[in-house]
Amino acid sequence: MIGKYHPESFIIGEPSQWQAVTLGYKGRLLIDYTLCHDMSHSAGQLASGPEMAVEFWNTLTRHATAYNEDRAVFDTLDTSLRSIQTYSDGLQEVVTQRIGLRLPLDYDVTALQTYLCAQAGAATLHFSGYEVAHKSDKRNPLVKAFLKAIREHGGDPKFKVKTGTSDMNVLAPHWCCPVVAYGPGDSALDHTPHEHISLQEYLRAIDVLTRVLHLLIEASPATA
Repeated sequence: MIGKYHPESFIIGEPSQWQAVTLGYKGRLLIDYTLCHDMSHSAGQLASGPEMAVEFWNTLTRHATAYNEDRAVFDTLDTSLRSIQTYSDGLQEVVTQRIGLRLPLDYDVTALQTYLCAQAGAATLHFSGYEVAHKSDKRNPLVKAFLKAIREHGGDPKFKVKTGTSDMNVLAPHWCCPVVAYGPGDSALDHTPHEHISLQEYLRAIDVLTRVLHLLIEASPATA
């Protein structure tokens, strides 16, 4: 489907507040950790399955802390423990956990996977959801159109980069053309019970986007 289209530029609909243009998103990697472990007595010296799983998580966070030293927020490796479960049948215990990573630009994912597999011990790791980080150049006609439109509607335009991911990560490597994300709303509220937008901001963002499309049409070689 992606290969069917060859746009001159494209816009991702994501909340950034009406005065801001988002140029980039971090990449993503999901890790599913599974450990099947013989039960041990709680008074013994052997580590339990949950303790091994926690140690793997701690190893990863220590690795990220060392990598992130003296780096700006968009350049850090971010970790999040999304879920963890344990159960047993009296003889064996099973521990599963899902870990999410947000990846900076030009990050060596293969080296990280090799390192984590070496740290996993008897556990198995499954990697999924990999997306490459992307940051657009702000010197192109699409960005210039947004800056002009925002100013024309009384705004003070700003640039943003985000620690999450969006369709920009999927499409930008294939289409290789100018791209931004734009839309009303506060992205800090995404995927929370408090997610909402102001109707006034929503209408203002429509005006900005309409003006952007007109500016792009006027600048298009096909209309010259």
